[in-house]
Amino acid sequence: MVEQERPFIPVRFAVLTVSDSRTLADDKSGNTLQQRIEDAGHILSDRRLVTDDKEQIAATVSKWCASGSVDVVLTTGGTGFTGRDVTPDALEPLFEKRMDGFSAVFHRISFEKIGTSTVQSRATAGLNGNTFIFVLPGSPGACKDAWDGILKQQFDYRSRPCNFVEIMPRLDEHLRRGQ
Repeated sequence: MVEQERPFIPVRFAVLTVSDSRTLADDKSGNTLQQRIEDAGHILSDRRLVTDDKEQIAATVSKWCASGSVDVVLTTGGTGFTGRDVTPDALEPLFEKRMDGFSAVFHRISFEKIGTSTVQSRATAGLNGNTFIFVLPGSPGACKDAWDGILKQQFDYRSRPCNFVEIMPRLDEHLRRGQ
């Protein structure tokens, strides 16, 4: 449910495509995410493409998390089981808190579209400090499913009964306790 009387609060996103074979010019999944972010009224703070290299993936996302200019990182690609699919392996060590519910809901939505093939994705999510990180498969369809079925609502302050935007100011409470 969306409460129209609540204000819309734009959130700052960064999109990282992980691929050995794509360029930004032919990155359909990254384009899908960028279009949805902007259509929803949010801010695209940065967009990059890196190869399937754990260190490069982790370094890019770590830099965004530390920058203070990105609230949400969306990655696309590298979530399968082949030798080059390393995005979850690169990013899960950065998670201070895991978001197991994201994977469960993503797979439920995906199952409706592609059946049991959804088990071939290691889509995951978590928090690094006060930055959300979502690790999505590399297909435009999977990116649409994640955005349309989960992320669009969770990053809309008007969505009820609860959403990520309303808890964002409190994500770093554990850091302030010691002060």
